[in-house]
Amino acid sequence: MAAPNTPPARLSGLAYRLVQDQVIKEDVAQKAVVESSKKKTTFVAYLVQEKLAAAKRVAQIASQEFGVPLLDLDALDLDHAPITLVEEKLVRNHHALPLFKRGNRLFLGVSDPTNLGALDEIKFHTGLVTEAVVVEEDKLVRVIDQAMRANETSIADMAGGGLENMDVDFGDEGGGGDEAKDEKGPEDEEAPVVRFVNKILLDAINIGASDIHIEPYEKNLRIRFRQDGILSEVAVLPNSIASRLTARMKVMSRMNLAEKRVPQDGRISLKLSKTRKIDFRVNTCPVLHGEKICLRILDPSSASLGIEALGFEAKQKADLEKAIWRPYGMVLVTGPTGSGKTVTLYTCVNIRNEVGVNISTAEDPAEIQLYGVNQVNVNPAVGLTFAEALKSFLRQDPDIVLVGEIRDLETGGIAIKAAQTGHLVLSTLHTNDAPQTLTRLMNMGIPAFNIASAVNLILAQRLARRLCKNCKAEAEIPRQALLDEGFREDEVDTLVVYKAVGCDQCKEGYKGRVGIFQVMPVSEEMGKIIMDGGTSIDLAIQAKKEGVWDLRESGLHKVRTGATSLEELNRVTME
Repeated sequence: MAAPNTPPARLSGLAYRLVQDQVIKEDVAQKAVVESSKKKTTFVAYLVQEKLAAAKRVAQIASQEFGVPLLDLDALDLDHAPITLVEEKLVRNHHALPLFKRGNRLFLGVSDPTNLGALDEIKFHTGLVTEAVVVEEDKLVRVIDQAMRANETSIADMAGGGLENMDVDFGDEGGGGDEAKDEKGPEDEEAPVVRFVNKILLDAINIGASDIHIEPYEKNLRIRFRQDGILSEVAVLPNSIASRLTARMKVMSRMNLAEKRVPQDGRISLKLSKTRKIDFRVNTCPVLHGEKICLRILDPSSASLGIEALGFEAKQKADLEKAIWRPYGMVLVTGPTGSGKTVTLYTCVNIRNEVGVNISTAEDPAEIQLYGVNQVNVNPAVGLTFAEALKSFLRQDPDIVLVGEIRDLETGGIAIKAAQTGHLVLSTLHTNDAPQTLTRLMNMGIPAFNIASAVNLILAQRLARRLCKNCKAEAEIPRQALLDEGFREDEVDTLVVYKAVGCDQCKEGYKGRVGIFQVMPVSEEMGKIIMDGGTSIDLAIQAKKEGVWDLRESGLHKVRTGATSLEELNRVTME
């Protein structure tokens, strides 16, 4: 009879040992083996990314199991590591970091020593004998990023490399639309402007920027990135190269090169690896000294993060999941531009995206492309409005319909009727909070009884910068100031609030963003208030009675847990 902790025969190597040592359960190990293979990542990387096991414990067991030395990367001096011996593409693809070189031997830091393919390929490319050294997965990710950034030439450095004197041929300057295809020869790949534009795009992706702004002025061309919601300047170039940068961007986006008098929209797809592609939504706008270009970075993987990764609290998550699994009704998401509404909606759609579910979306434009979802770009110029798209969807046997935005009575009326006739409808509105959304619908002219019967849930959201875990420090805030901010009397004496400090792993003390949500299910009592012509204030009072946190309360909880600072909360929730 097998021992209770003995894993099945199909588990082997590190997975087998981790189950034996009770670090992870058998079913977790089996799932991790399958999922890591699907996602083309290592078994260890999957475990750590999904927070199924501690990186340090996994590294210790891997070292013992395979007799491979263990190294703490915090003790590594990157300045003396032979990073340049291995191409960046190989380092990132194989998750292997050059640590030391001894004679003809190259020691590589890996979190999974069973990844023999990585060792063999790097051996082939370098001509050196490769040996593995086990390191912790989370530290390996961080140090690889640090090492690659240290070796990169900055945008500003490239700008000083004589770009103003370039003479670059972009092919058919008078072409446009589909004719302006980006067909490059070997010489074009080496053109400085091509490398420079690629550098801009890659740098923005690497730092996690959401937008790129390229702005021509009388004497200079300014490039800014929006990172964690804040714009910062990354380079100022001579204005003389503006036309060439603009032309390159327009060629890549399939725009009309000759048309400079009106705004244009386009799209760029950048394939980073076999499994990861980033899209850029590109818009040009004529300004005094040329054309301003704004690129929105769209990462399809953000739609598959899952509700947990967005930052919902337990009750909020349960309420949202209950609403999106209902067979009919309406779920509305509200918030300002850049507050993460699109990612929230796509996350909900992705959860319901199954073979047995017919999903159609109407957007302006479709930002994230999802397999299995029928996506339509509205085009008012040819009569394809949100309302017209909705009418068409309802003739195509939909289960779930996503409308990019309810802007008028016609769209709102059709969406409400769809929600009442057996369809789940997801959409957005621009209001400050959840209660105001219901009164906004009434102001559009939608009858109160239709709103009360159709709307299941309203979600208001903001995005706050997340405090860097590496450098955040306790903030000394007077007791009365904490009470004034909204904290309870019974908690202020023991409350620990953190502030931003700043280190080499973050930007101004923050790294990434966290959602602040107001998740308001529309209850029977709220329905009565709507039917009786109640105001948004009446609805807010009822929501509070039912235990619904408003945006401020939700934000204060994020401060309590150390996710963000009081200063950041005030920035995003103060009206």
